[in-house]
Amino acid sequence: MTQNADPPTTGAADRPVRPRLFYVDHLRVVLTVLVVLHHAAITYGNIPVWYLAEPAQDPSGAALDLFVLLNQTFFMGMFFLIAGYFVPGSIDRRGRRGFMRERLIRLGVPLLLFLVLLRPLALIPTFGQVMAAEPDLPLWLLYLLTIDPGPMWFVEVLLVMSLVYVWVRGVRERRAGPVRVVEKVRERGPLRWPVPVLVFVVGSALVTFAWRWAFPAPYWPVVGLPSPGYLPQYVAMFTVGALAYRGDWLHRLPDRAGVVGGIAAVVTLPVMMVFATAAPDTGASLVRLLAENLFSVGLVLALLVFFRRFVTRDNRVWRFLGDNAFAVYVLHTVVLVLVAMALGGWQAPAVVKFAGLAALSVPLSWVSAAGVRAIPGVKRVL
Repeated sequence: MTQNADPPTTGAADRPVRPRLFYVDHLRVVLTVLVVLHHAAITYGNIPVWYLAEPAQDPSGAALDLFVLLNQTFFMGMFFLIAGYFVPGSIDRRGRRGFMRERLIRLGVPLLLFLVLLRPLALIPTFGQVMAAEPDLPLWLLYLLTIDPGPMWFVEVLLVMSLVYVWVRGVRERRAGPVRVVEKVRERGPLRWPVPVLVFVVGSALVTFAWRWAFPAPYWPVVGLPSPGYLPQYVAMFTVGALAYRGDWLHRLPDRAGVVGGIAAVVTLPVMMVFATAAPDTGASLVRLLAENLFSVGLVLALLVFFRRFVTRDNRVWRFLGDNAFAVYVLHTVVLVLVAMALGGWQAPAVVKFAGLAALSVPLSWVSAAGVRAIPGVKRVL
């Protein structure tokens, strides 16, 4: 998901096409931490969609639910944006077949390993509960009846999106010839962003409104998509990421866009909360979606600009965190479940238990990821 820097150039009007974007690497690390915190909050909140859930017995559980709901509006969409950004360049270097082969190895193999090896460990609490109620139910049958990719739905959807992008690019190349790979990007000035961003926000809200009306199910079994209502956002963000690579948008995005985006996120947050319980097929729901999309896009712009300006240095700590971030995403489910099981007898407010689980699980996830990646051959897929 990152790129090597090109050799320096001497032309005043030209610059290296794609220097390594350390701030994007660092942003990906922070988003991965949010993934771990997200699932830690679900463990002790009131949203029963995790492998081990201890519903809150005090009002602080509502704060965890709010964190989960706000987090959901933007963080996975931003993952797809970052992932989409690096797809065109990867195809430029590897070709369509090489890229497909690399995606199947880097995404397909971890998905399969999670389903076969890690998911049974994450299901230990569920197995215990079900076997107590249905002692004659075979474990293999229970596993098959409940199979889904869990948090690896992101990898599953990203693999599909990547393959669709390859197909679309292949169709385009057959019609118009191969895409010209530009070795240097010429400066084109700041990006004209306000109108396109506003069009994106409104268009995304309208499409999402229609999508959720047509497909109201909050969960897709087997496929395992826990938030299908956000699928239009994920597709749109991936597409924008791919376009951003060709247009060099991350470099050209003005700092002012981040400031305006941050203000928009703050202003729209109360509107989003006021209409949070609106029925999905009403005008109030459309207002909520407009506010939600403005909040998420504004936050994405603010984070991109903030990290680009202030979180750009590379060092051993950031490199360690970045190198192991994807492995953390794959492994954190088991770490969270096992740590939560170890804390099972702890009596405390939900938010305190969340803090304890997070404080233990975040570093343990990175240590576990580094240990697994030290096994010969594992780095090829993680």
